[in-house]
Amino acid sequence: MRMILVHADHDKANEARLQTALDIARCQRAHVTLLIATPFQQFVAVDPFGGSYLLREAMAKSQAEDAALEAALSVRLETEDVPWDVVVADGDIVGSLAAAATFADLAVVSLPGKPGSRAIGPELLAGDLALATSVPVLALPRDCERLDLDAPAMVAWNGSPEAANALRAAVPLLRGREVVLVSVGKDDGTLPAGDALTYLSRHDIHAEARIVDRGGVTVEEALEKAADAMGAGLIVMGAFGKSRLRETLFGGVTQYLVTAGRIPLLLAH
Repeated sequence: MRMILVHADHDKANEARLQTALDIARCQRAHVTLLIATPFQQFVAVDPFGGSYLLREAMAKSQAEDAALEAALSVRLETEDVPWDVVVADGDIVGSLAAAATFADLAVVSLPGKPGSRAIGPELLAGDLALATSVPVLALPRDCERLDLDAPAMVAWNGSPEAANALRAAVPLLRGREVVLVSVGKDDGTLPAGDALTYLSRHDIHAEARIVDRGGVTVEEALEKAADAMGAGLIVMGAFGKSRLRETLFGGVTQYLVTAGRIPLLLAH
């Protein structure tokens, strides 16, 4: 990983994203790009007669706040030993991040947190971005101070191509950790866990595979319970769903972990 993209905003979780990106950049000798995205469209109002007009004062205030954030981030980063730049975009957050991620190796965002946490940005930002780009997305819980690069990592394994893509994308973040592939119930995917372990071993990552029972809970709850039991500091999983429709794409396991997850999540589609 030589290019790390970070979603930058005025939210208090911004510092955790920045610090995590800096930690990874030092290990990978990477460049960090911070993207501030404020959708221009939100300042266009529609009147009852079908006309539209620009909310100039609100837009000017937002632009001033973004300029202040850009300046503050620049001052903050001047003392760091990592190459960086700050980019400002006026498109929607997911679209701007996806466009900027075209030539990135990792995108860092935050999970939405519990209801009432006043998080800024789309609720399914991590999931939407993982679908919009081929770049792996690292999503941090809002109460996370930084990613623990030494804690065990759990790969949610179901034998699917999406899980394999996520595993490959995570390799730079898996080295030097304890890594466990966890399947809930019988592995009914087309790709055996043994092949995944062989792949990791070729990258000097000596992992193990475990099968856990659901025990009367949902698959997502079983995965989170397994992650807690091993003290996982990262969950790696493929972003996939049961429907082509956006409204139901993130059903089940993925939706649970991108909306209510308590552990940093690496998603790849």
